[in-house]
Amino acid sequence: MKFHGIYPSTVLPMRADFSPDWEAYAVHTAHCVMRPGIRGVLINGHAGENYVISRAEKARAVEVTRATIDSSRLVVAGVNAESSLEAAEEAKDAQAAGADAIMVFLPNAFALAHTTAMAVLHHRIIADAVPGMPMFLFQAHHAAGRMGFTPETMAELLKIESVVGIKEGGWEVDGYDALRRQVRRLRPDVAVCASGDEHLLACMVHGSDGSLVSLADLMPDEIVALDAAVRANDLPAARALHERLEPLAEAIYGAPPGGRATARLKWCLREMGIIPDATVRPPQPPVDDADTAALRAALKASGL
Repeated sequence: MKFHGIYPSTVLPMRADFSPDWEAYAVHTAHCVMRPGIRGVLINGHAGENYVISRAEKARAVEVTRATIDSSRLVVAGVNAESSLEAAEEAKDAQAAGADAIMVFLPNAFALAHTTAMAVLHHRIIADAVPGMPMFLFQAHHAAGRMGFTPETMAELLKIESVVGIKEGGWEVDGYDALRRQVRRLRPDVAVCASGDEHLLACMVHGSDGSLVSLADLMPDEIVALDAAVRANDLPAARALHERLEPLAEAIYGAPPGGRATARLKWCLREMGIIPDATVRPPQPPVDDADTAALRAALKASGL
């Protein structure tokens, strides 16, 4: 159960010239991670713009994170590259910089088509590059083309011994529960983590070993409390927390396109005074006037 629990998925604050603001990153990380009930942090994920930051920047993010949080918290570092060989080098960097585990994101090209053999080869090349390094799988959004794993592919990936957890980001409750049941049958030691920010309550009620979500950047205490309420079978308390979380979840993740979530997260963090700048790297533009109005209303509705 080492990897069970709640992990905020952090952003990487940037200055107006698009360079990383490492001081702001450390403040942001400490703000959402160094709290009771938080198990660790997921860095260099989609919220961290892992598709537009360099390999050197990803390694630096691990170093800054490790220096910022105490040793009782786990650092899970995202690995995202189109080439399996490049992804393997990223994994080596993360291990050398002090990460406790990696999370492997599929190449974006896999959204067009991929086979079980391709997915397994990608993950095994990475696993072989960092022997013994714990690995999280990432189940992609249901609208991400053909990137999501089929049950057949998942069964093969679960044969990789270093797999310790799954960030289930499929964003469909029935798909989440089907995957949860499959993993319980084949690898009950693997943590299945509910990570659809808009329906955390529903997934947690089905059963969850934790969550790796960027909504915890803004409301970490509430997500810890939601998880605890569900585990205690306190449904009224869980529903009340859901009512606080849902307005912000809908404003950040509900309005397409999904890739805009990071810009909205950064805007909220700046509005809350946690980071000084909401800059995101191209091709993502900053939030527009409609987003600003919706996010401000959602922050108020969520009590922030």
